[in-house]
Amino acid sequence: MEQRSKFSKIKIYKICKKMENITLIPRIGDKAPDFEAITTTGLMKFSEYNKGSWVILFSHPADFTPVCTTEMMGFAQEKDFFQKHNTKLLGLSIDSIHAHIAWVNAVQEKTGVLFEFPIIADLDMKVSKLYGMLQPGESETAAVRAVFVIDPEGKVRLLMYYPLNVGRNMEEIKRVLIALQTSDQHKCAMPLNWKEGDKVIVPAPKTIDDLQERKKSDLEMVDWYLAKKSI
Repeated sequence: MEQRSKFSKIKIYKICKKMENITLIPRIGDKAPDFEAITTTGLMKFSEYNKGSWVILFSHPADFTPVCTTEMMGFAQEKDFFQKHNTKLLGLSIDSIHAHIAWVNAVQEKTGVLFEFPIIADLDMKVSKLYGMLQPGESETAAVRAVFVIDPEGKVRLLMYYPLNVGRNMEEIKRVLIALQTSDQHKCAMPLNWKEGDKVIVPAPKTIDDLQERKKSDLEMVDWYLAKKSI
């Protein structure tokens, strides 16, 4: 019995040591983890960069790779859109700052597109692990294609994960950003495939009186709990 107890304690110890290395992915509604990092625009403290604006934090597997280059160009070419929507971009990969700068320079020379937004040089994988971007089942040395949408209060509002071999959809990233901002402004929800200009869903009535008022309204009534309006 004593020998079995000893083995049990060793097993529990090993499990606990493994758990020490597990970092939970920030969830929707969580405060975005703060960090300091070296980027292509200088040393950054994330909470300062995030203050007063939305941030789209996204990771890519590696510099000088084909899919990543198309994605980074896509973000860069939407500069005016993101500025209009009070949104800053922040890229990341597990590469050195010198590799980042060389890549930025090469892409600009070949295509004329400049990556003006900061790109984190995450050689120690600190930020990648903090945000669950490094997923060993896919790769132990390259970040997957993660996207975090973070509001001006520093709260995670949306996250998406793509594998190494599938590029992101820029139109979807833009769509969900507008949807989140519209929902905040008008206190509404968005139906399937909603895009800017479509009708939104208004909150369901919470009392019988609210229900009676709704029946007399000019809302588009699908049923008592599902009503739409233009904004």
